[in-house]
Amino acid sequence: MTTALDTGLSAAHAEVKAEIARTDTKTGLLLAFIGAVLAGVGTLAKDVHPHLPAAAAVAGGAGVGLLIGAAGLLLRAVRPNLGGGGGFPHWARLTPSEISAELEQDRRAQDIAALSRIAVAKYRRLRRAVDLVCVGGVLLIAAAVIAAGVGA
Repeated sequence: MTTALDTGLSAAHAEVKAEIARTDTKTGLLLAFIGAVLAGVGTLAKDVHPHLPAAAAVAGGAGVGLLIGAAGLLLRAVRPNLGGGGGFPHWARLTPSEISAELEQDRRAQDIAALSRIAVAKYRRLRRAVDLVCVGGVLLIAAAVIAAGVGA
């Protein structure tokens, strides 16, 4: 018979795992976006480099630096934590009989707590990266405006 606690633990466990998956998906999309922006900036900068005003170069360089920093944060967000206390890294250190003994005990509450800490850390890095992307984008736009204003 399923109890309210059992149902609650199963739901919470699934929710936390889904949050981690969503974070990883968002991180992948944002990394692809940053890569595309950097590729575009590189192409444009190569074409206008000799005629780029110093202020535009400084703003653009700072914007690119922030995008690279954001990419670094995102890579840290998806970097696997193989030293964690639970899940498959823990099971990899156990014998088959130890795994059976572990699974006889309901450790979902501990797993939920550990996975929640992982999800929060991922979301913090993702949030900081989004902030860096926004500021970097503003700087790149400023660089383009400066460059266009000088050429006008």
